[in-house]
Amino acid sequence: MSEKNNNSARALAFFVLQDVFGDMAYANIAMSKRLNEAALSPVDRRFATELVYGTIKACATLDWMLGHYIKKPLNQTDPLVVNILRLGMYQLQFLDKVPPSAAVNEAVNLAKKYAHPGVSGFVNAVLRSVIREPERIRYPNIEKDPVRGIALRECHPEWLVRRWLKQIGPEETLALCRFNNSQPPLSLRTNTLKQSRDELLAKLLAANAEAELSTLAPEGIVCRRLGDEPLQFIRLGLCQAQDESSMLVAHVVAPQPGETVIDACAAPGGKSTHLATLMQNRGRILAVDIHAHKIQLIEDNQRRLGLSIIEAKQMDATQLHQTMAEQADRVLVDAPCSGLGVLRRRPDARWRKEDSLQGLPPLQKAILASAAQCVKPGGVLVYSTCTLEPAENEAIVSGFLAENPRFVLDETGSYLPTPRTEKMITLWPQRDGTDGFFIARMVRKAEGEK
Repeated sequence: MSEKNNNSARALAFFVLQDVFGDMAYANIAMSKRLNEAALSPVDRRFATELVYGTIKACATLDWMLGHYIKKPLNQTDPLVVNILRLGMYQLQFLDKVPPSAAVNEAVNLAKKYAHPGVSGFVNAVLRSVIREPERIRYPNIEKDPVRGIALRECHPEWLVRRWLKQIGPEETLALCRFNNSQPPLSLRTNTLKQSRDELLAKLLAANAEAELSTLAPEGIVCRRLGDEPLQFIRLGLCQAQDESSMLVAHVVAPQPGETVIDACAAPGGKSTHLATLMQNRGRILAVDIHAHKIQLIEDNQRRLGLSIIEAKQMDATQLHQTMAEQADRVLVDAPCSGLGVLRRRPDARWRKEDSLQGLPPLQKAILASAAQCVKPGGVLVYSTCTLEPAENEAIVSGFLAENPRFVLDETGSYLPTPRTEKMITLWPQRDGTDGFFIARMVRKAEGEK
C-alpha cells in the first residue's frame, strides 16, 4: 500500500502487514521503511515493532484461531480485513498488557478508515466474540498430534516441525521452536585491532547497556539491552554486529598473517573483516559476492573497521577456479542456504523457506567444488551455513569428500575457542543458546601425500 499516514503504532503495523502479505516484501525492510516515514515516539516504535514481528511469526496460528469465530474461510475474506483481524487477535491472545477493549476499538478504527463500508461492524463482532468465548480455541494435544500441537502453539509451519521431530524428537523440537520465538540479543564482535574486549565492555556498561562477555567467542559481547547511543561504537569501528555462532567460523579457518585467503560468499563482510582482524591486517583476502550492490557493504565495513587487506569483488562463486586456481592458503565457503538456524532474527522467513530447499544443494555443491580448486596443496577449505538442514550440511560435505579424495575432513571441533570433539560441528539454538550454524573444516593433502 502507498498510504503513508502511519500516525499510530497500530496503523504503521497494519501497513507493514499489507506490505509483507500483500506485496511479499521482507518484514525487516518494510518495517524500516515505514518507521523512517513515521513520526512515532520511541515507545510507539517499539510497540509497532512488536505488533509486526509478533503477528507475522504467529500468522498461521492467528488464522487458525480466527477460523473458530468466522464462518467462511479466511481466503474468501478481503486480505486487508484479514490483516486487521490478525493484529487484533494477536493483541488479545499474546499481549497481556494491552487492554482487550483497546485492541478491539483500534481494530475497528482501522477498519473504518481503510476498509470498505460496513466492515467495521464485522471486525467488532469477531473480536468481541473472541473476548466473550475464549473456550472456542482448543489446541491439539501434543502427545496425540505433535506436529499440529507444536506448530500451532509455537507458531511454526507444520512441514518444519515434522522435519525436526524426525531429527531431534518432540522435547528438543519444542525447545527449538520456543527459542526461535525469543527476542534475539545484539551480539558484537570486538575490533581487537583497536581495543580489547574488556575495554569495549567497559564502554558499553558506561553507556548504560546491559552487556556481558560471550562464553563462545573470545571477541564477543552479548547485549541484552542497548544503552545510550547504542550504535556509536559500531559507527566508530570499535566493533561489528555479528552473532556468536558466526564468529566461530573465522577461528575454524584459522588464517595466519601474510596468507592469501578467499571468502567465497562474503557480503556483507562480517566474516571477511573477522578473518582480516585475525591476520592482524597483513596478507590478502579476496572477498567475492555475486551481487554487485553488496560489494559496497564489504568495502564500507572494511573502511569503518580500519582494515586494508580485503579486496571486494563481484564474482560468481561457482566460477572462482577460473581465475584463482591453487592460489589460496585458505578458502571459506559460507554458502547461501535456507537459513533455518536464524529464524528468531527473521520473523517472516519460517513461512517462505520450504520451496527453496530443493534448489539450494546443487548450488552449494557447485560453489564448494569451484572453491576447492582454489586451495593450494596443504591448504584449508571451510564450509559453513546458518541452517540446520542435513541435506545442506553433512550431505554436502560427505558428497564432496567422496568425489574429491585429495581432501580430508579435519577435526573441526578442535579449532573452536572452546574445543569440541565433533569432526563436523552443528550448533543447535536450543542447546548452544545461539543461532543455528554448521561448520566443517577440510584440508587438501600436500603434494605427494597419499
